[in-house]
Amino acid sequence: MKTKFVTKDLGIKIVMMIGSSIINAIALNEFLVPGKIFSSGINGISQLLSTFVEHVFQIQINTGWFILLLNIPIGLLGWLMIGKRFTMFSFLTSVLTSFMAVIIPIQTISHNALLSALFGGILTGVGVAYPLKYGFSTGGMDIVAVILEKTTGKTIGTMMMLTNLVIILIAGFFFGWESALYTIISIYAMSRVVDSIHTRHQKLTAFIVTFKQEEVVKNLSSTLIRGITIMPSEGAYKHQRGAVLMVVISRYELYDLEHVVKSTDPDSFVNLVNTVDIEGNFYDETEQLKAKQSERISE
Repeated sequence: MKTKFVTKDLGIKIVMMIGSSIINAIALNEFLVPGKIFSSGINGISQLLSTFVEHVFQIQINTGWFILLLNIPIGLLGWLMIGKRFTMFSFLTSVLTSFMAVIIPIQTISHNALLSALFGGILTGVGVAYPLKYGFSTGGMDIVAVILEKTTGKTIGTMMMLTNLVIILIAGFFFGWESALYTIISIYAMSRVVDSIHTRHQKLTAFIVTFKQEEVVKNLSSTLIRGITIMPSEGAYKHQRGAVLMVVISRYELYDLEHVVKSTDPDSFVNLVNTVDIEGNFYDETEQLKAKQSERISE
């Protein structure tokens, strides 16, 4: 059963990698590049470099090649500070995005700059948010944003807005402030989409009804650094005794929790409730990582 879920998880991530790469490349080549509107993060910096080389040296180099080049050092940073699995999927996604940006032709779909900015930003937001939702990123500044989120607790969308300020200023200074204004609209649309899809900063309370409480608790404890409250229960229909497990998690942990519970007890019932606020000790990702490292050392 566990092998089945691992295979399913890998399949979902591969689909997300391919889909995200195609969506980001379409956003670049069909909306942003033709409209002289700059994307966020590494994609935006790559656009600036591509435009600069073309204007100064009269050499056309596709934005995709710059995306690949700039993602190499950032990938190494992510490997050291975030984790191998996250970085591996993220780097592969950035490579696919570079490839798609090279093979998908650049063409103008809309001659309205505002529409290009909005649709380019929305598509980029979708392409960025879903990989983050499933435990990796599209590479580049997404990795930097995840690192900043871990250290500051701010949402990823907010962090992206801050890291993209330099792109906006350069776009305005070298390519005109109208281009910069449309870039702001595009980046803002992207950040709103990211925050609406990638809701890892939100908290949930999970109520898990199970008749295999010992196995579920054991597997959850080995996966999540979270306190679990066991409440004895009895089914009203068959009067079978079981337990209701209550655990408070972050949104980003929901995927792992569902996989653990369903792989351990396929007949379990999970009720999720939005948590408005919490008081007490609630480990963030950095604290969880330290706790796991301490457990490995003690073993």
